[in-house]
Amino acid sequence: MANWNPWHGCKKYSEGCQNCYVYTMDARHERDASEIKKNADFNLPIRKNRQKEYKIPSSETIYTCFTSDFLLPEADEWREEAWAMIRNRSDCGFVFITKRIDRLAEVLPADWEDGYNNVAIGCTVENQARADYRLPIFLDLPIKKRFICVSPILEEVDLSAYLCDKIDKVAVGGESGINARICKYDWVLKIREQCESSGVKFWFQQTGYRFVKDGKLYIIERKLQHSQARKANINILHGEKPF
Repeated sequence: MANWNPWHGCKKYSEGCQNCYVYTMDARHERDASEIKKNADFNLPIRKNRQKEYKIPSSETIYTCFTSDFLLPEADEWREEAWAMIRNRSDCGFVFITKRIDRLAEVLPADWEDGYNNVAIGCTVENQARADYRLPIFLDLPIKKRFICVSPILEEVDLSAYLCDKIDKVAVGGESGINARICKYDWVLKIREQCESSGVKFWFQQTGYRFVKDGKLYIIERKLQHSQARKANINILHGEKPF
């Protein structure tokens, strides 16, 4: 697994952005997360070592742009080169998630056709309104590997109308940080039921900081949120890794 952040910073865009971890992280270092900057390791996927081998080895999964949004308008001038590196490293898988799925069609590379085999795209939705707007667009786009990311989940969300053989999996997670809004376990279980009924893989990614189960509020430290979600033992991954 490798992380590649070709640019850093983002603009708050919808309800899920309220307590964005990038803003929290940058505030600790007295940086402005709304300032979009091209990173020094922009060309990380194609960098080589002294032996002229790629620093990121073949078959790695490269998590892309997790301190920004790959479809951010402010990054339009850099994205074509980023697509070229992704195409060049067809031996690796690239994963990115976006709240701006409605921009994808206008910024795809010329040779995209029905999608690159090595790119998995996640569409983030945080509530029913965002799901009903973004997911019909998502399903109509030419993408070979796609998943839905309900994170941070802010209310009960019904994905039933959008779960089909085009969707590989659904990931669900609560919000982190001391200002986090609650994540109700009942919401998580209902999405799991929808996935099970539709034959779509399901991953409970993290509990979030304020987690409500059986009417009781639990405050869960950041370092425990993923492990507590795993302990629920509700994933439907058929023995596969989440990504």
